[in-house]
Amino acid sequence: MTKVFAAAAISIVLATAAQTATAQSGWVSLFDGKSISHWRGFKQTTVAGGWEVVEGTITWTGKGRPTSRPVYSDLVSLEQYGSFEFEFEWKVPPGGNSGIMFHVSEDFEATYHTGPEFQILDDAKHADGKNPLTSAGANYALHAPSKAAANPVGEWNQGRLLVKGAHVEHWLNGVKVVEYELWTPAWTALVAGSKFQKWPEYGKKTSGHLVLQEHGARVQYRNLRVRRIQ
Repeated sequence: MTKVFAAAAISIVLATAAQTATAQSGWVSLFDGKSISHWRGFKQTTVAGGWEVVEGTITWTGKGRPTSRPVYSDLVSLEQYGSFEFEFEWKVPPGGNSGIMFHVSEDFEATYHTGPEFQILDDAKHADGKNPLTSAGANYALHAPSKAAANPVGEWNQGRLLVKGAHVEHWLNGVKVVEYELWTPAWTALVAGSKFQKWPEYGKKTSGHLVLQEHGARVQYRNLRVRRIQ
């Protein structure tokens, strides 16, 4: 066996072992780099117009976005999750804005009417970056990150969202930046004092869809995977 074939054989074995380990640990890939088959448009049966696979990433290009109303351009996961870990990588252009939501219901007008949001942002050039409550990694408008942990714009960032019952953690590039408890008196008071008080079911669901938010910028996502936890 030549060195080339031997190296190829080793690579196949290692890849197979990695896939087996991933399956045994409960992780499920939500993007294979080729097809947006694990997602669809909010209140739609197919992928929302404007999202494409570009160079192995889920990318908002805006191409083909419908102009009729209502327009739902956020992507929702096909499955719903209660307690889970969700890992993902994201990148935004200068001034870019997006978000990851969870426990989202399609019984309401918009994704943010029910789902808390892990903020995705270019802090340096977007106005939301001036307020820690709406900066990268924040629980949008409710909990500020403990520190600024986002990489410079144009670089990839690693995100991790942990939801275990009422307990929620936001991790950004290996740093736990936000931690909070849902459905507590403190949570209820916080929501009541925010803009989310207009939507009575905000943050109350115990399970729901994951969401990749469309906010006009060419956001990119890759290496998305999720596992359910007890």
